[in-house]
Amino acid sequence: MAHSPSGAPAARLAHSLPTLLSVLSALAVWELYVRLSGISALVLPAPSRVAGQIVAHRELLWANTLPTLQATLTGFAFSVSVAFVLSLLIDFLPRLRRAVFPVLVISQTLPLVAIAPLVVLWFGFGLTPKILLVGLVTFFPMLVALVDGYESTEPDIEALLGSMGASRWSIFRRARFPSAMPYFFAGLRISITYAVVAAIFAEYVGARAGLGIVILNAKNSFRPDLMLAAVVISSLLTLALFGATALLHRMVLGWRFAGVAP
Repeated sequence: MAHSPSGAPAARLAHSLPTLLSVLSALAVWELYVRLSGISALVLPAPSRVAGQIVAHRELLWANTLPTLQATLTGFAFSVSVAFVLSLLIDFLPRLRRAVFPVLVISQTLPLVAIAPLVVLWFGFGLTPKILLVGLVTFFPMLVALVDGYESTEPDIEALLGSMGASRWSIFRRARFPSAMPYFFAGLRISITYAVVAAIFAEYVGARAGLGIVILNAKNSFRPDLMLAAVVISSLLTLALFGATALLHRMVLGWRFAGVAP
């Protein structure tokens, strides 16, 4: 039976209600603890104080959110492009996987706290080091997801296309690439959660503007309330980007959510 459109918002609200209650409960406990314990705001500011800092410094936070968002989106677009090109080469050249994958795995073991200062030193305080760091952190999950997705293609479909005279590229375009899409979006959702963190860390190491700079300046000024305000904005930014990828997933592969074949 099809669900009525009027029931969709109510269903989404019911689905989100446990999460909302958990978050509100945690904030309430935090607020009560700060008020009843008398702990200093320099040690642990209350959520109400953090919210007040967001309102009071909204122009500062907004002005520094835009550079972070730019670095995140640009670096993530670069990351997606690199992951797709590498996955394509690995799929068409199987020997390349054995040669490249160990190197890529090693790249993921490098500590960001050690690499970031070097990247800033080599490429300056502009946008380039942020793009590179976001790409370094986010491309590997998407690459692995794409490669695994290609390999999930039904052999019978490939055999059928091959028997009809389809070329290697045609088989990839008609069978292997569509099979990888659910895997790709899973990797995309994982990677986007790291993208904002990587951009902020790059700013924290060296930048002229961004939420990382706000956090660094607030730390140096002993302003944990303003620091947490910037952290809240970065979390909301991450949630918004995660929601955007989920929406894109539904738009591209909506038939999977409808439970019917495309």
